[in-house]
Amino acid sequence: MQPTLTSIARVGLTLTLLLPLAGSRLAATKTSAIPSPPPVQGAQPDPQVIAQFGLLDNAKLQNYIDQKGMQMGRISDRPADVKGFTVVDSPIINAFATPDGHVYFTRGILAYFNNEAQFSGVLGHEIGHITARHGQKQQTRSTLANGAILLGSIFSRRIASIAQPAAQVVGLGLLKYGRDDETESDQLGVKYSSKIGYDPASMADFFLTLSRTEQSSGAATVPTFLSSHPNSADRYTNVKKLAQQAEQQAGRQLAVNRDQYLRLIEGLPYGDNPREGYVENNTFYHPDLKFQFPVPQGWKSQNSPSQFQMAEPNGKAVIVLLPAGNKGLDETAQALVQQLKIQNAQAQKTTVNNFPAIVIQGDQVGQDQQTGQQGITANTLSYLIQDGQTIYALVGLCGPGTLNTYGGTFQNVAQNFRRLTDASKINKQPERVRIKTAKAGQTLASALAANGIPSKRYEEMAILNGMKTTDKMTAGMLFKVVGK
Repeated sequence: MQPTLTSIARVGLTLTLLLPLAGSRLAATKTSAIPSPPPVQGAQPDPQVIAQFGLLDNAKLQNYIDQKGMQMGRISDRPADVKGFTVVDSPIINAFATPDGHVYFTRGILAYFNNEAQFSGVLGHEIGHITARHGQKQQTRSTLANGAILLGSIFSRRIASIAQPAAQVVGLGLLKYGRDDETESDQLGVKYSSKIGYDPASMADFFLTLSRTEQSSGAATVPTFLSSHPNSADRYTNVKKLAQQAEQQAGRQLAVNRDQYLRLIEGLPYGDNPREGYVENNTFYHPDLKFQFPVPQGWKSQNSPSQFQMAEPNGKAVIVLLPAGNKGLDETAQALVQQLKIQNAQAQKTTVNNFPAIVIQGDQVGQDQQTGQQGITANTLSYLIQDGQTIYALVGLCGPGTLNTYGGTFQNVAQNFRRLTDASKINKQPERVRIKTAKAGQTLASALAANGIPSKRYEEMAILNGMKTTDKMTAGMLFKVVGK
């Protein structure tokens, strides 16, 4: 039975009480902060980008990207525009440049490169967007943080709009470029990568790897590189032609450096990192923060370093979990009411499996995107749950007049928030890229089998290696597998 709720006052507290601050990632332990990026010859990464994606703690890879990035920046057409380079801790296969001159690589895309030349080609392509000033020409900021990363493609427009006030707004400036801009960046990528000594034909080869990951349902993560970098049927051919011209102009053999790159990524986390939370059998587990709660049957979910989201399959309701600071339950409840613009808010102190908590119910008010009129845009039933000094917000939102339908689901999720004690769940470790050496006469498939890879993952591993399962390997050839 729903507890009787009492009115809660709305006071003018800062909204950042609810939003994760830098160093207050859901992915981090309660007391740890985001590791500071190493100093580089240029601007530091945007703290909001790091809060959204996370920073990869890998000094060797970061130093490598700093070195190659600054080397390429110096020979680019506008060296002063190229500001810095950062590896972010995301399994998504992507690389992007922001209008402020910073290039970001996800660990996801780094796992799929198979040589330094492929990395260099994509690096040159992203620097090309900066030096051609494509971001400034468009004069727009991305709507990425207004739905695309926070909610992915799993929520409807209505739910994305009503969930937005609970989200961390991050103006990342990730832009979707047109064909002309992409063609120009391809040309600059070929120019820049060959200028620092790498074979630019490898960039075209990497496009094929990306296409295969999109087509294969067995791949660990679907790339967003191609969706944010529109591909055309003749793009591979065009880059190959440009690469041949660049090599002729260079008058020498340009480097590929397969073995050097593969050794560099030994041990790189692959796919989702369970230390930052994972879903298994309709339950979300967070090993480092040591809590768990159910995911409603059939609902879709998405995890990020700063929040975890669940959505009803047809986009009619959403539950967002995010850290809400350490200002105390009463103060945080008042901030939540103001931030969500909740009208007629009612609150009741309670406990959830021995955690102090406050449950808040009310109507979210705002402007309807379709009619433009002010009114009730959502019903909300939210829980603030205190674990030690940390408060978590489980924000449930649904369409106006539908709380009777979804309120029970919101309540069930929150009331089953509990301490995680199962050692097998707590100790779950991420998979990592492991570099192995082939024996003479092995095919990729037989080499995978010899290293204990199950047959259902052969195609996934073939794509990861940029090979076919039937490809013959030479003695001493390095290749990737994935394991604990």
